[in-house]
Amino acid sequence: MKKLCCLFLFSIQIILAVAQSPQTLKIRAVRRQNEKAWMAEYFAFLTIPNIAVDTQHLRENAKFIVQMMRQRQIGNIQLLQPDTRTAPPAVYGEVLTPGATQTLTFYAHYDGQPVDSTQWLKELSPFMPKLTNGSLEKGAAIIPWTDTYDPEWRLYARGASDDKAGVMAILAAFEAIQRSGQQLHYNIKFFFEGEEEAGSPHLYEIFQKYTTLLRSDLWIICDGPVHQSGKKMISFGVRGDTRMDLTVYGPSRPLHSGHYGNWAPNPGLMLAKLLSSMKDEKGRVTVKRFYDDVVPLTREENAALAAIPPVGDQMKKELKFVTEEMPGVTLNEAIMMPSLNINGMQSGNIGAKAANVIPVTASAVLDLRLVPGNDYQKQQQRVLDHIKEQGYYVIDHEPTDAERNRYAKIAKVTPSDGYNAQRTPMDLPAVQKVIAAVRSTTSDQVVLLPSMGGSLPLFVFEKYLNAKTITVPIANHDNNQHAENENIRIANLWNGIETLAAIMQMQ
Repeated sequence: MKKLCCLFLFSIQIILAVAQSPQTLKIRAVRRQNEKAWMAEYFAFLTIPNIAVDTQHLRENAKFIVQMMRQRQIGNIQLLQPDTRTAPPAVYGEVLTPGATQTLTFYAHYDGQPVDSTQWLKELSPFMPKLTNGSLEKGAAIIPWTDTYDPEWRLYARGASDDKAGVMAILAAFEAIQRSGQQLHYNIKFFFEGEEEAGSPHLYEIFQKYTTLLRSDLWIICDGPVHQSGKKMISFGVRGDTRMDLTVYGPSRPLHSGHYGNWAPNPGLMLAKLLSSMKDEKGRVTVKRFYDDVVPLTREENAALAAIPPVGDQMKKELKFVTEEMPGVTLNEAIMMPSLNINGMQSGNIGAKAANVIPVTASAVLDLRLVPGNDYQKQQQRVLDHIKEQGYYVIDHEPTDAERNRYAKIAKVTPSDGYNAQRTPMDLPAVQKVIAAVRSTTSDQVVLLPSMGGSLPLFVFEKYLNAKTITVPIANHDNNQHAENENIRIANLWNGIETLAAIMQMQ
């Protein structure tokens, strides 16, 4: 029986296309009747700024979600406040189904990444949603709001895809089930977080404080993009994440590069050499023991990985580069490994502000992505040890004059907090039901990804609630999340509603 189940789940390339279910067609009919109202509601939601550090506006977002839930007659609505009173609350609600013995909890987050309005296209403003007749990067234009929506149109705003789309799709899916007269077989809980983009620093407080309320058989995480092929996707895990801020030091004041070049140490060059020592020419991290703790993929996970459509050529053409960092390694293989990335570098000025000087410092932000088996503090320590091996005196403060006069190479390193990776087994009965539910909404292949490349604090769910989680993303892969010109393709929003409704109705 287990062998047959694995064949059913993972031999995707030979699975015949199936028609969309009658339940999905009913949800679609309701969506078509309510497009205008839902888009107006979504527009209002997106106008509320949601930058992760802006607590006042985050509370306004939470109140708006409460209003959305009340309009849909969701019960036991609460703002779950962590013990840290200044932190934004999570928004909770539930629908108890008579006779149901199991519970599904649907998660999304309402906070967003910072914005620099000057980097957005001049026609756009991050918190003034604009409708376009396609992708602006491909020459589309902004169009007036209307009563009906072409699936290829897009909506541009901060949070439009990450992750207010998740909040909107979850609540619209539940409303569509209500309006279509269909039945639920599980108790349904809703949990919308307000600190995910800040690293969820107080999520564990909420979980400890409301453990009984948040008990669930499975958490459905709605966040992130679908597969680059456009196919629907289910991810069974996420990578962990942590950050390290790094600064190296040169002379105590800027020096004329003609008078002192070739003599005074240049921190820009020092940093470049230090960073280049962390990876080889094939993209492998050279920090000792960086890969030692990785838990190998299971046979089922390897089979699922092998069945995913290749998108390397498509994405290289789309992103306009020729050779991947790790030659011969596919995108999906790459995200199954821990990584070390440079998020940013700075030393001196460039462009119109460039001057003929040797700068005093050079800084970089390192992003460490983790896979199951890695511990974020161990990975940070390995990087610290590597920096020391390159001859640096490592400190956690600005160097004193005495330290500057004693050590040739000084690096200030500030590790951030972080969280570890998480992965849910693919063969759990509840997980198999989710897979079947998502497949019932499409005649195309559903991509099963052992772990997505992005990070969510799902290990916190496992640690404090003993909860199982899987991620069902809905956004288009080119949504520009975390960057300027963030957008959601309308078809992805509609498809997401159908997908989530099918999971809510599964038996």
